[in-house]
Amino acid sequence: MKTVRPSREIFDKLADSPYPAFAFVAGVKLDVFTPLGDGPKTAEQLATVLDVDSRKLSPLLYALVVAGVLVVEDGAFANTPESDHYLVKGREEYIGNLCEAFEKRWRWALRTTESIRMGKPQAAHDYAAMSGAERDAFFRDLHPNALEAGRMLADKLNLAERRHLVDVGGGSGGLAIAACERCPELRATVIELPSITPIAETIVAESGLSKRIAVMAHDVVAGPPPIHCDVAVFRAVLQVLAHDQARAAVINVGRTIETGGTMCILSRVLRDSRLEPAQTVAQNLVFLNIYDGGQAYTVGEHRAWLRDAGFPDFEMFTRADGRSVITATRPTDLSSDSRLGEMPEIATE
Repeated sequence: MKTVRPSREIFDKLADSPYPAFAFVAGVKLDVFTPLGDGPKTAEQLATVLDVDSRKLSPLLYALVVAGVLVVEDGAFANTPESDHYLVKGREEYIGNLCEAFEKRWRWALRTTESIRMGKPQAAHDYAAMSGAERDAFFRDLHPNALEAGRMLADKLNLAERRHLVDVGGGSGGLAIAACERCPELRATVIELPSITPIAETIVAESGLSKRIAVMAHDVVAGPPPIHCDVAVFRAVLQVLAHDQARAAVINVGRTIETGGTMCILSRVLRDSRLEPAQTVAQNLVFLNIYDGGQAYTVGEHRAWLRDAGFPDFEMFTRADGRSVITATRPTDLSSDSRLGEMPEIATE
């Protein structure tokens, strides 16, 4: 009986899959999309504006069409609606500086073989050990994502009806900034490690919201922060921590939330099968290279942490990009001092 030879198509697809992303990053770094914000241009016209060789630029432009971020008609290239909104410099929701973060992730993921063989991360990511300049660049690159998350939560959690938001591990403070911009009566506290608070303070000051947003140095793994709130948010924090550290952080922050208040977790969350979402399964390859214990945790693990923190039920949805949003409400007082306290005093100068 003749053996059927399997197709190698799956391997060919895997070999070709990175190129649209590489084209996208090249397009952003060359700033292809900003001139197209004024209207369609040919490769020659665009090359003149960008001061590059049109013969080299043209293949990239067609690759960007195939990638779905440009369109072409009669030899003239134009932005898609998405590119026009997010990739034209000077527009409110510009995200082009995220490309630096994309390139870093790809470099880290390429260390996977070494990290597994050595049993430790080969692109270890220690925020505290970064120089001031490195930290500033890192968190400014991620700032657009934080702003987007804050806008999304302002609507989803109806933050206009809240008094005090705590942004745990808030990095640049972008989530708190965007939430307070959307909700004029909301006040917020960004909690970070001492090595990171200076960049958070700087960016909050740049936003003009220092009177409504405090920055507090505190390790939530070590103990509850000395504050009370009616909504607390973990964004991309628990996945940085080892399992027991993540559990401790959830329990400690839970103690600061008043009755009826909400804990929100924005994170890479795996289904209990550990096979979905596909983007999160892939992202774990990055995490194993940069964190000694951090990883994307399962729905079941999050459920157990929340129950231990006094949040018996939660709701969850997963966004198109594979990131999940978990929300849980505290149903009863768990301690005698669980009440919404005053905001910490914020310097006005």
